[in-house]
Amino acid sequence: MRNRARIILALLLLSSSMQAEEVYATFSVQADKSANLAFTSSGIVGSISVDVASVVKKGDILAQLQNSDLKAALNIANTSLKYEKKEYDRQLKVKHLLDASRLDGYAFKYENAKAQMEYQQALFDKTILKSPFDGVIYEKSVEVGDVVSGAMIRTIFKIQSLHKRKLILGFDQKYWSKIKAGQTFKYGVDGDSKMYRGAISKVYPYADSGNRKIKAEVEAKGFTPGLFGEGYILIDEKK
Repeated sequence: MRNRARIILALLLLSSSMQAEEVYATFSVQADKSANLAFTSSGIVGSISVDVASVVKKGDILAQLQNSDLKAALNIANTSLKYEKKEYDRQLKVKHLLDASRLDGYAFKYENAKAQMEYQQALFDKTILKSPFDGVIYEKSVEVGDVVSGAMIRTIFKIQSLHKRKLILGFDQKYWSKIKAGQTFKYGVDGDSKMYRGAISKVYPYADSGNRKIKAEVEAKGFTPGLFGEGYILIDEKK
């Protein structure tokens, strides 16, 4: 009987030792992507295409400055390029009848017209604010008629990814050598009784000297950015 009891006790201890060690961590929810958007050109806001809560795709136009003068200048540059190219192509057909310096002159006019067109296009593009990625507008601070200055950058919109989120974890620095990417994080979000699981996607390579904590990230979806929660990192368990 004693031998049997010892075997059972040994098995219980072995089972206990095989369980994953849990490391407590708190976290905040952030959007996977976020950006403050602003014009880098000066002018008067001519149109706004979105509002707070608008869902946008990468490349969608969000707002434009009044740009009729730059549009006209771009059209002139495009017309000039069109005819300079025609003339250059025409001269290339009879280049055997021209000296090199004269042909270079036609090439210079064509290349100069191309550069002028690209310059005018760049100026025009700066009057159009586009979405840098798929997302949702969560803050808007401009109206039609407002004046903006490229010299004093002013945030016009704030955008964040629509569904993708990341949990920014903070855990005690004494576990710096134990926490690795791929380990499971089981957690709860304030105001939600459900328990969730995710995998650590990255561990930050430094410790905060102020609170003696190290940060890590876990990918998630759907939570409202700004929420808080807590959970446990399972050191010996993989997702």
